[in-house]
Amino acid sequence: MRVVVAMSGGVDSSIAAALMVEAGHEVVGLTMALYDAGAQERRGRGGTCCSPAEIDLARRACDQLGIPHYTVDERKRFTAAVIDDFAREYAAGRTPNPCARCNEQVKFGPLLARARALGAERLVTGHYARIESGALLRGADPSKDQSYFLFAMDRALLDVVEFPLGTWTKQLVRAKARALGLPNAEAPDSQELCFVPGGDHGEIVESRAQALGLDLGALEPGEIRDSAGTLLGEHRGIHRVTVGQRRGLGISAERPRYVLKVLPESRTVIVGEPDELDVHSVIVEDVRRLADIDEPEGMFASVQVRHRGVAHSAIVELEGTRARVRFDTPVRAVAPGQAAVFYAGDQVLGGGWIRST
Repeated sequence: MRVVVAMSGGVDSSIAAALMVEAGHEVVGLTMALYDAGAQERRGRGGTCCSPAEIDLARRACDQLGIPHYTVDERKRFTAAVIDDFAREYAAGRTPNPCARCNEQVKFGPLLARARALGAERLVTGHYARIESGALLRGADPSKDQSYFLFAMDRALLDVVEFPLGTWTKQLVRAKARALGLPNAEAPDSQELCFVPGGDHGEIVESRAQALGLDLGALEPGEIRDSAGTLLGEHRGIHRVTVGQRRGLGISAERPRYVLKVLPESRTVIVGEPDELDVHSVIVEDVRRLADIDEPEGMFASVQVRHRGVAHSAIVELEGTRARVRFDTPVRAVAPGQAAVFYAGDQVLGGGWIRST
């Protein structure tokens, strides 16, 4: 069949394309240009997902595999759906999850539309996850599993999307890439957000907040107080802190202090002791269902509240697109704005966005 492979420029998507070629399919590579990275690369800060350098790597990989390659301009959509959401969430005192938003809003729906316009029957990506019998499952390699970022996929996509690396390890992927002589066989994995090179997300939030007409006063410095109300210092803006943070707060104390809460109305950051970070329940909104889960009285599930985090046993009480998650044992440093993803074993049942703890 004809399939479209989403090509980021990284080795994972290149091997996904190679596996489709080896399976005898007619393969087309599509790469999305998501943001203007030209200036960043001129400053030596490029090489992240879908940057010009990575787009060139994707093209070269397609040449090596003997398949056509096209670049799709999705910068406007990415800015509106991901970068602007990122700015709004931080300005509201929450910690956003742009990778999950990108998968939800940019990567799958628009790419599938492009694939269908090209007459393709399948959309293929290099995610480390599995789809079996219409269910989304964790990737077989726990160290690379990306199912957490995929919970907001439209359920209908499970019939037309393929993740050929779901049973692979990174070591096998790189070995395969070396054997095929792919130009990105040794390319390092990106360790930062694609549109925040250097890790200074505060600069991005400030520039987009101004463009969006948000209240810039909400991003000004404010007080840091402990849970008893004692003034300890001043922060540089609520968009520069997140729940659980210890370093970079600019305060001196006898013992380490961690961010417990961010109060956007007063621009106050509350810090405290490690055990004050323990959370017993969270409110989750905009819940998506990837399985038949309608048990308002509560269902048992494992709930993951951060990427690379463990899944915690909990009771999930669903009511429409809202849920209360009650953990069996306290969970430390849960940040509003992040995703809470519900699992039954390896299967993703659904998930939503943490609104409060």
